[in-house]
Amino acid sequence: MSRARDCSRAHLEFRLADPNDKVPGQPAGRYYVDSQCIDCDLCRETAPANFIRNDEAGFSYVYKEPETPEEETLCKDALDNCPVEAIGNDGT
Repeated sequence: MSRARDCSRAHLEFRLADPNDKVPGQPAGRYYVDSQCIDCDLCRETAPANFIRNDEAGFSYVYKEPETPEEETLCKDALDNCPVEAIGNDGT
């Protein structure tokens, strides 16, 4: 398990994901990742059909919006469990 996931939220300073601070490469849609991503791999493990890693910059991002109810549930789980709240859903 990565060190990032071992950290409790109480020990991390975080804020809600910012739709004005999205990392590059994401399609238009509800889900997004902002620049506070710590590349912990949780979203990629939780919803691998929807999140991918930018290897050069060291962050995860949405590469495909959910298309099925199962993908929607997995993306929501990734959002709910992100240790730094870098995943957002703008509801559009």
